[in-house]
Amino acid sequence: MKPANNHGLKRVFRATGFSIKGLKAAWKNEAAFRQEAILAILMLPIALLVEVSISERILMIMTVMIVLIVELLNSAIEAVVDRIGDEIHPLSGQAKDIASAAVFISLAMCAITWAMVLLPLI
Repeated sequence: MKPANNHGLKRVFRATGFSIKGLKAAWKNEAAFRQEAILAILMLPIALLVEVSISERILMIMTVMIVLIVELLNSAIEAVVDRIGDEIHPLSGQAKDIASAAVFISLAMCAITWAMVLLPLI
């Protein structure tokens, strides 16, 4: 149920709390999110230190962040599907497979972007 007095800064603080709660849940319950977050922690300093244009740096950072965003959405979809029921249903499998495909595409986009930026430097 929506709180009656949920506007202004109070809403921002509540939303921030919910976001932090979601990040903690993803870290605790989702191995793929932990792995991708650790990779992001390693990759983001590289994006900041390598000598590339500002546009290339932004692309490198954005693609890493997109992987994390898509993984969070994938985890949310999986949680909702699992909440609905334990029985195997083709639509449940389809929803999970499509969300997984989105993660795969985001990872491929990140890898391609990083390769296109960094390979000419080698």
